[in-house]
Amino acid sequence: MKPGQTIWAMLILIVVACTGFTSCSDEGEDEAPTPTNINYRQEMRTLVQDISAYAKGINPAFAVIPQNGAELVSSSGDDTGPPEMTYIHAIDAMGQEDLYYGYDRDDEATAGEDVEWLRSFLDMAKNNGTVKIMVTDYCSTPSKMEDSYIKNNASGYISFAASHRELDNVPTYPAPVYNENNAVVTSVQDAKNFLYLLAPDNESPTSQEFVNAVKNTNYDCIIMDYFYNGETFTATQLDELRHKANGGKRLLISYMSIGEAEDYRYYWQPSWATGHPAFLGSENPNWPGNFYVAYWQPEWKDIIYGNDDSYLKKILDAGFDGVYLDIIDAYERYEH
Repeated sequence: MKPGQTIWAMLILIVVACTGFTSCSDEGEDEAPTPTNINYRQEMRTLVQDISAYAKGINPAFAVIPQNGAELVSSSGDDTGPPEMTYIHAIDAMGQEDLYYGYDRDDEATAGEDVEWLRSFLDMAKNNGTVKIMVTDYCSTPSKMEDSYIKNNASGYISFAASHRELDNVPTYPAPVYNENNAVVTSVQDAKNFLYLLAPDNESPTSQEFVNAVKNTNYDCIIMDYFYNGETFTATQLDELRHKANGGKRLLISYMSIGEAEDYRYYWQPSWATGHPAFLGSENPNWPGNFYVAYWQPEWKDIIYGNDDSYLKKILDAGFDGVYLDIIDAYERYEH
């Protein structure tokens, strides 16, 4: 989920009101109706699996981490279905937002039935492979942040209590970092905590100021964007970020959206508009500049992975330790 974006479950009314590839009269005339003969969940699984195969063919240690869409680990989409082992074996970890806090509202506890529903899938992945569970809860009250860390730790997950939904700050609580250590972390399975930091805050106007703020922390893993204000981080800056303040080393995981196109990315063309190219849908009303995509179409896949100009290849070439895949739950939009 992009910073500030609501969960997909909260978009159902918008979906019914004809966003995206539906053939409603108030959408652009060039936008095609949503195909009805596509298994949207399987298409997303296939996309993630192909991303994994491509990345690990270049770097076998490269971590592939989808965020949300936890139901994809079950072949039937419910907690009684058999696990989708091909998908589970293709990923190294799963990101989950709002597990204990933030599902309905930031700084508010997630309802027990929702927690159990999500946990059934997270545990299915964890118990059928070596999948690490990485939870981002959205809470800002210190007692709730502490509760989030304790509950996730008891569940066998690592977690980050984000005090801003925009993911634009390094929280000052807790101090020290929960489960802080000075280990040299070489795989996501060894990480005991992480920082999820995407959008620059007002106090870090340059990429180097961002680097200076983050390198003085002791998180085991940083989920970040390869781009900062439209420019990529340099190799020197990434090396600085890889070192914890206490002398240990950590992983750098690059964010990459695969369920939406973003008009501020290097691949965006000025001539693009809804329906042109064919995979491009309407703009997400909750996140201006982001456009729904038919993620199963080859032209979109070519942008994401498989060639030297692809988004994933740029991340690999930069030396990141993994990729954090967002908008995995895009399939929900097309199933309604």
